[in-house]
Amino acid sequence: MSSRRDRGAVSAQLVVLTPVLMLLLLVAVQFALAWHAQHIAQLAASQGLADARAADGDESAGSDAAQAAIDNTAGRVLRQARVHTSRTESAASVRVDGQVLPLIPGLNLTVSGRAEGPVERFTTPEGAP
Repeated sequence: MSSRRDRGAVSAQLVVLTPVLMLLLLVAVQFALAWHAQHIAQLAASQGLADARAADGDESAGSDAAQAAIDNTAGRVLRQARVHTSRTESAASVRVDGQVLPLIPGLNLTVSGRAEGPVERFTTPEGAP
C-alpha cells in the first residue's frame, strides 16, 4: 500500500518531466529537418552542376537549375537559399547554402551542398581525319 505522503508524487513528476520530453522531441524533429534540408541543398547543387558542366552550359544555366530545384523541393524547410556557381574551361562547381526552418527559438542551423565536376568537351581521337 502506498502511504499518504506519496500521494500526488506522480503528478508532480509528470509536471516536471513533460517539458523535458517535449524539448527532446522538438530537438529530434529539428535535426531531422536539418538532415532533410541538407539533402535538398545537395540535390539542388547536383542539378545545377548538370546544367553548368554541359558543353553548351554556363554559370547562369547552373544557377537557374539549382534555384528551380530549390523552388520545387524545399518548401519551407530550406530558407534563404543562396546558389554560388563557377565555371572555368575545365571544371564547374555549384554550392547551395541555406538556413533550416527553426523549430526551437535561438537554434539557427545552416546547411550546404556542393557539387563539382569536369566540363563536358567534344574531342576527337588522335590521328582521326
